[in-house]
Amino acid sequence: MRMRLSFRLFTIAFLLLASTLSCSQTQPFRFAWLSDTHVGSPTGAADLNASVHDINTLHGIAFVIVSGDIGEMGSDAQLTLAKSMLDSLKFPYYIIPGNHDAKWSESGCTEFTKLWKSDKFMFQYAGYRFIGLCEGPIMKMGDGHFAPEDMRWIDSVLTNLPDKGQPLIMVTHYPVDNSIDNWYLMTDLLKHYNTQVVLVGHGHANLKLNFEGIPGVMGRSNLRAGQSGGGYNIVDVRSDTMYFTERRPGIGTETTWYKVPLGQRDYATDTTTYPRPSFAINREFPHARTAWTVNTGYTIASTPAVWKDHVIVGNSSGFVTSYSLRDGARQWTFKTGATVYSTPSASNGLVVFGSSDDNIYCLNAATGRLAWKHKTGEPVVAAPEVEGGVVYIGSSDSTFRAIDLKSGKLKWRYKGIDGFVETRPLVYHGKVVFGAWSTYLYALDSTDGSLAWKWSNGNTGLLYSPAACWPVGADNKIFIVAPDRYLTAIDAATGKAVWQTNRYHVRECICISNDGERVYARTMEDTVFAFSPTKPSLSTSWVTDCRYGYDIDPSMPVEKDGVVFFGTQNGFVYAMQAKTGKILWKHRVGVTVVNTPVPLDAHRVIVSDLDGRVMLITD
Repeated sequence: MRMRLSFRLFTIAFLLLASTLSCSQTQPFRFAWLSDTHVGSPTGAADLNASVHDINTLHGIAFVIVSGDIGEMGSDAQLTLAKSMLDSLKFPYYIIPGNHDAKWSESGCTEFTKLWKSDKFMFQYAGYRFIGLCEGPIMKMGDGHFAPEDMRWIDSVLTNLPDKGQPLIMVTHYPVDNSIDNWYLMTDLLKHYNTQVVLVGHGHANLKLNFEGIPGVMGRSNLRAGQSGGGYNIVDVRSDTMYFTERRPGIGTETTWYKVPLGQRDYATDTTTYPRPSFAINREFPHARTAWTVNTGYTIASTPAVWKDHVIVGNSSGFVTSYSLRDGARQWTFKTGATVYSTPSASNGLVVFGSSDDNIYCLNAATGRLAWKHKTGEPVVAAPEVEGGVVYIGSSDSTFRAIDLKSGKLKWRYKGIDGFVETRPLVYHGKVVFGAWSTYLYALDSTDGSLAWKWSNGNTGLLYSPAACWPVGADNKIFIVAPDRYLTAIDAATGKAVWQTNRYHVRECICISNDGERVYARTMEDTVFAFSPTKPSLSTSWVTDCRYGYDIDPSMPVEKDGVVFFGTQNGFVYAMQAKTGKILWKHRVGVTVVNTPVPLDAHRVIVSDLDGRVMLITD
């Protein structure tokens, strides 16, 4: 009798516990979903402020999701303003950055983490696990890209789930399709778990999506986009369905525009896949091969420097490392206090670079020992140029500096820059020429830093600034390309435009031949061309259809010993004959952005990519 009673009590307790767990997992809840606020654009702040106030009037909101592109340029001021408004929400909120917060980051992508403590999130609510992760791309134009360090993080999170069958809701910025160059890594991972839906932004519209069988939903931008006000989504989660409804502050809630069925997913039986990247091109040019590869495991968004047997490069971990030119073996490592996206410059046995820890560093290239460092007021993402024993480098504190290479002493500084500097300057005819994210190209006197002239392409939009290309000089002219798609020749003495053309859709890729007789430019789609710098207007020497597709990666073409090398945003490296434009070979090293290459001679080139790899390619 006592055993029967005990069993009955156990059964009742078990059923009550099961009922409680079931209710906790199916309890209806709702959350607000903001995306693409673009604070810093004409109406961004006002639209976000209106939505925050509107959300605060609602009842039953559990939390708020914000899925990227918080600022128009991800500047410290824009992010700080956005945070001040979001912090006035009455509900907890979870936030990730978008490409606008990562590409034009004056802080080297550190300010977002300082403000919000992380650039990703994970939390549980009502039995669901929410995971948020961005795709950059860090400090580059190009497709979205899941960084190697972030893929390790999410793999660890999912591997260590206490309940492998727990329903997951993923939040990203880009759609998880070929708008992210390595999208398949994420879909392949998510399909091993009970992924219910992926919420994305980026496209500024409410859309129903499908990521290889995983339900996807794109949320509208919070911007008003020509309407009387902005808007966002209310998401209702019930036992078997997720409902999406658009809400307009001051107008009200519209009808439900989409429903996603919820329940146990079985992706093991789902064979829906999309084509993966092909490396077949490497069979067409078998003589081109990767001699060695080093995988650093962290994002590299800069070009290595080469000094004798040393290949020196920094990454998002804050480490700067030297690898052997012979076999890629690590020789030394130096740790800075934050990310390093500055392309180093090596000269006279020293290597100079900037860090997001607000310092310019100079190391002994052979040993990695600190020679000197110079403190700035803000992070340094710009590339230095060393000329005549002087380091010329811009930074994010509105300042451009000239520093003695040997002693580290400041020779002069110019503080009149609006916006931040990321480019490598050109030292030409007694002037230091560089662009900034201020719409201007600046020319400073190389001896005292006084302003000689500054030039603008006439576009008031900061995103059209001639700030990412490395300018070149020839025949008393400065040549630049910019996101306004114009190629411009500027008088080096006066700063006046000599000629300008948009015959070819250039963006930010330009270089000059070793002998100064040709300038090379790469367009946004397929074409590379060479032209004479001495003609009164654009006069091409050759035009080659390289068939690399749409490409906005600022990977400069670079000539060495009669061969022009360049990389693409989808992992290709090209070698072309400098005088004729004939393609000598193509070699695919990966799927993501290849930074500006470093040719050693006509047959060997060093490249790095966003996947954190450094490679030597030979033919």
